[in-house]
Amino acid sequence: MSSNCQISVIIPLKDEEESLPELHDWIVKTMTENNFSYEIVFIDDGSKDNSWQVIENLAQKNSNIKAIKFRRNYGKSPALHLGFEAAQGDVVITMDADLQDSPDEIPELYKMITVDGFDLVSGWKQKRYDNAVTKNLPSKLYNWTNRKISGIKLHDMNCGLKAYKKKVVKSIEVYGEMHRFIPVMAKAAGFHKIGEKVVQHKARKYGVSKFGWDRFINGFLDLLTITFTSKFGKRPMHFFGLVGTLLFLVGFAFAFYLGAYKLYCAYTHHAARLITERPSFYISLTCMIIGSMMFLAGFIGELILRNSPVRNNYLVDEKLNLK
Repeated sequence: MSSNCQISVIIPLKDEEESLPELHDWIVKTMTENNFSYEIVFIDDGSKDNSWQVIENLAQKNSNIKAIKFRRNYGKSPALHLGFEAAQGDVVITMDADLQDSPDEIPELYKMITVDGFDLVSGWKQKRYDNAVTKNLPSKLYNWTNRKISGIKLHDMNCGLKAYKKKVVKSIEVYGEMHRFIPVMAKAAGFHKIGEKVVQHKARKYGVSKFGWDRFINGFLDLLTITFTSKFGKRPMHFFGLVGTLLFLVGFAFAFYLGAYKLYCAYTHHAARLITERPSFYISLTCMIIGSMMFLAGFIGELILRNSPVRNNYLVDEKLNLK
């Protein structure tokens, strides 16, 4: 493999023994025709079939292959995380192993990164061959929600076919099930030139999909997590302290009003209900308690952050005249 690797193709997989030889040959054909130096990084996410044996056989014939095998199934995000760590190419391209992503898209994706200057390019499967009810409709709703919350105008954020500058994948940490939101993570890391390319989507040729309905619920929760941590991860007091203070002040204002009104009635000899018989008293008490708890949560978060070894870890793009 050339030391000057232009493209790293990262392929996470689970139980895809039938599709791997065809996918490998297709990628090699595309690379050869375009005279690219490349590497293929397979990450076997705990396959129970003969996927690893197939990869070993391919590696004997092609020295450009790297491979990692998990002892058990961890998920796509851990697979991509290790793939990103291993990648050496100037441009990193991810694709699924089920032959639904076309390697013929690689040259144009490479051009959009190296010539057009995009930091990240996401595929858009404009015409899909998945089930309309179980996949297409939920996917459209899911992507619409993503666009509204993240502000990133992508039609298919969860498309497995993406291209990145090398420094993008080296600057983000993919964990849990956050692979769906890599563009959001890239934007939070300061990479704002995010593009989109309409790509060909093919019907699944072998096997079955490994994803179920739970990915939509988990995906929405993960989106909230990544949005919150990207904005307040380094300053938790700005969120919890603000919300807590506002709630406490609202509760205190209610309580002050009730107390003042009770004193006024007593002074003017007007009949008045007991404070404890008024619903607003319990509302005010609840607001003050929750407000105090949120303020303390922000304060504790700041203490934890100040004692964290990564509290001053910042991404530096370039340096000038500094060692």
